[in-house]
Amino acid sequence: MNASGRRGGRLGAAGAYGIALAFLAAAMLVSALVGAADLNPVATVAAMLDRIPFVHLPSNLDPLDRAVLFQIRLPRIVLGAMVGGLLSVAGAGYQGVFRNPLVDSGMLGASAGAGLGATLAIVYLGGHGYGPAAVPVAAFAGSLAGVAIAYLAGAVGGPGTATLLLAGVAVGLFLAAVQTYVLQRSAQDLQQVYYWLLGSLSGATWQQAVEILPYSVISVTIVLLHGRHLDVLSVGDEEARALGTYPGRIRLVVVAACALAAASAVAVSGLIGFVGIVVPHVVRRLAGPSYRLVLPLSLLVGAGFLVLADTLARTVVSPAELPIGVVTALVGSPVFVWILRSTSAVHT
Repeated sequence: MNASGRRGGRLGAAGAYGIALAFLAAAMLVSALVGAADLNPVATVAAMLDRIPFVHLPSNLDPLDRAVLFQIRLPRIVLGAMVGGLLSVAGAGYQGVFRNPLVDSGMLGASAGAGLGATLAIVYLGGHGYGPAAVPVAAFAGSLAGVAIAYLAGAVGGPGTATLLLAGVAVGLFLAAVQTYVLQRSAQDLQQVYYWLLGSLSGATWQQAVEILPYSVISVTIVLLHGRHLDVLSVGDEEARALGTYPGRIRLVVVAACALAAASAVAVSGLIGFVGIVVPHVVRRLAGPSYRLVLPLSLLVGAGFLVLADTLARTVVSPAELPIGVVTALVGSPVFVWILRSTSAVHT
């Protein structure tokens, strides 16, 4: 274990969970209060707490402010938290499988598959009026298909995480090439596809959150239950087998669950980069390298991070709105360089 991991581990599980929960709560509160409509902070908090079962607090929010809070801002906050948590826990799971902090779902065909699926829906179904409803479904299916093809290609190429990762990169490049070909034949849809590829939570609804909730619960539960197994895999496949585990089976289950989590996220948000790489790495600095802590903490911190990123996206150039992928890239790129430097320092 390197020095940074030991420093993070001294914080303790209770302290790490406390910081993560406080960060998420603060991010959600800031997002609820910041916007074109000025909401009274005390009345806003009281109105939100009043929705908790068995909690009754008076609130003097007028009907218009209440509508802004519960019909516009809170659905977006909840959906953003779900997407950020899903992307982060998927990234942490993939990093555990490949024993590499620079891996995320985009390297295993999930992003390219989702992009191709969304592009096909926009280009070929948009003119028939099915585009808006078909895009999330097509992106979800495309993301899962991309990971499945990459995993099958990696299995054919031979055992080992390096083969699987190379297969994912190759499949991603192929799917991106097909997407480019489709766009060249339908240039009028380029702007719509480009906007989707940069990610956005505008127009978020409670229905979207409910639609991805079952997939989110299933995928996150499976990944969290495999935290101990990922810790065992971190010592190497041979040592893991000697400890009575089955690396191939664990890898398949975790990759499938992470693919479902990432697919659920991109289906409602489009492609949002860097979250799955940056958040788990920051969490390791906070709480150490054990995946029994990294996975749940990544879920919480990733949720708060994307809520804050979305708040910036909708306010920094108000009344216009930035794609949320632009915000995460601006924040994530320097952190990614920092990860590269710290990783190279460890291996030097």
